[in-house]
Amino acid sequence: MDAFHAFIIWLNGHLWGAPMLLLLFGTHLFLSFRLRFIQRFIPRAIKLSFTKDPSGEGDVGHFAALATALAATIGTGNIVGVATALSLGGPGAMFWMWMTGVFGIATKYSEALLAVKYRVKTSDGTMLGGPMYALERGLNQRWLAILFCIFTALAAFGIGNMVQANSLATLTKDVFNIDPMISGALMAALTAAVILGGVQWISNVCIFFVPFMSIFYIAGCTAILVMNAEYFFPAIKLILSDAFTPRAAGGGFIGASVLMAARYGIARGLFSNESGLGSAPIIAAAAKTTNPVRQALVSSTGTFWDTVVLCAMTALVLVTSILKNPLGMEGLNGAKLTSAVFNQIPTLGPLILNIGLLTFVFSTILGWSYYGERAMEYLLGKKSILAYRVVWVIAVFVGSITTLPLVWDLADAMNALMAIPNLISLILLSGVIAKETQEHL
Repeated sequence: MDAFHAFIIWLNGHLWGAPMLLLLFGTHLFLSFRLRFIQRFIPRAIKLSFTKDPSGEGDVGHFAALATALAATIGTGNIVGVATALSLGGPGAMFWMWMTGVFGIATKYSEALLAVKYRVKTSDGTMLGGPMYALERGLNQRWLAILFCIFTALAAFGIGNMVQANSLATLTKDVFNIDPMISGALMAALTAAVILGGVQWISNVCIFFVPFMSIFYIAGCTAILVMNAEYFFPAIKLILSDAFTPRAAGGGFIGASVLMAARYGIARGLFSNESGLGSAPIIAAAAKTTNPVRQALVSSTGTFWDTVVLCAMTALVLVTSILKNPLGMEGLNGAKLTSAVFNQIPTLGPLILNIGLLTFVFSTILGWSYYGERAMEYLLGKKSILAYRVVWVIAVFVGSITTLPLVWDLADAMNALMAIPNLISLILLSGVIAKETQEHL
């Protein structure tokens, strides 16, 4: 087992190195220019998110599909991940993180468009879609579709289940002194109550959960920014200047080169918004829509909300707080830095942070359960769904009570391996994406 873990660590070093970051960010740039900067339609896309399409076929509404995708996407990366990028890459990393969000909108749009265009309807009327169907029906590469589903099913148990459950159990232990056995059992029971009801139950919970947790967290960030108001514009200036000039250590910040800022900003941004991984289009395919472009626009707002808004709020809160109190923040990184920043609001600050983390983590477990389930259905058929859901609930409990470094590293590897077949479909089918966009938009 130690040898296998060592191999996974070695594999991650290659999978998440410069080539993968260049491939992902390069795809973002390529599709942005291929689609003549589809990002300009974000205002219309946001409006469409709240508009029903009664004549469209599908299992859930536009907003329900978006909420479920956001539930899986918004997580600890929006809070702790931003602090980690800042700690390792300096303030300039925040600029590059935003850039992955801005250009990643085109990739998220393209993924969803292909998912709806190549989706299939089962005998019971359920809509199924995602990169596996784009690979099979659009490129006639079923073997790549099978690989994508294997990697997705495995990644779901890691990044979408046990990793999240462990984070949540650790948090409740540290903050509320609740035994992981108790919190794990409760989390498993709540997960079972939701996912056994299928996509309708998952989407209904996410429709309530996602707006609540996002608004609650943004309100807390806004309160801190008001307290740090005089440092707001200096923080923006620092982020922009540090993105292109090396920085010496000091003033509460570590030293960082331009390359480090870009590397950690891009990497954490990609982890946060998941554009290019191929996960979000699986739920986009279930949306009620009359044409692929309509749902693709709605889905593209997921990256906007996740990285351009939520990650930006976290980044500004962190940088303004460090500028305000450089000595108090010196030497802190990751979760410790985030905790110190939110402690600026007496009593309410830690509460906002902890409730934000709890809701973000639990919603991720719900969203990823659907992705893994659909991957298993593609591989083994509907007969595998119930067994998968049972194993999923058990994994939530196991992840809560055990520390599994191997699971974390394996999840990172599976995420990278998911992305490769998906990016192949996006690049090779970019002509189809452009044609559909011209036809309907």
